[in-house]
Amino acid sequence: MIYFTILHWLTLLFFLALFILLVIVSRKESRPNVFWSMVFASFLVTSTAAVFSIFVLDKYTKKGKLLSIENHRILRTEEIVFRGKVANVGKFTIGECKLKIKMINNPIESGKLSGSQIFKPSGLSIFKKKEGKKERPNTVEKEFVVAKMLKPKEVQSFTVRMHYPPYFSKTRLIYHLYCH
Repeated sequence: MIYFTILHWLTLLFFLALFILLVIVSRKESRPNVFWSMVFASFLVTSTAAVFSIFVLDKYTKKGKLLSIENHRILRTEEIVFRGKVANVGKFTIGECKLKIKMINNPIESGKLSGSQIFKPSGLSIFKKKEGKKERPNTVEKEFVVAKMLKPKEVQSFTVRMHYPPYFSKTRLIYHLYCH
């Protein structure tokens, strides 16, 4: 859900007024087919511009920052727990902040590189019989909602858990925060 600020509402009102103005201007057309095509074109242009404007406003008015994040593994349940804080550094309320966590298993070492790690043929694999060997992905990515209705200059703590594959070693973690 997108939380609308006063700037969002003003943008929507501007594009609604622009659409009404374009419909009034197109009323001067006497042929009905041309009139309705002009109204339809006006609707498409103004609605597309309004949607893009809302996304641009969202990007520049809702600014969240990941202040701190730490993790620890729970070996018994094969999970990894992330604890941290999210701050609203903008001037407007943020509706929701999502944290995307990407775990990459053992970045490639030059001495242990084999051909199957570089190239894995996939053509016509739909006709092959499934093998008993399980697929072991080297990348795990998950997204969590870590804050909702974050007021300006407010900080919220969060805790999230995700499965940690037991075959991972020397894991690299990448965090990305999206606020809207």
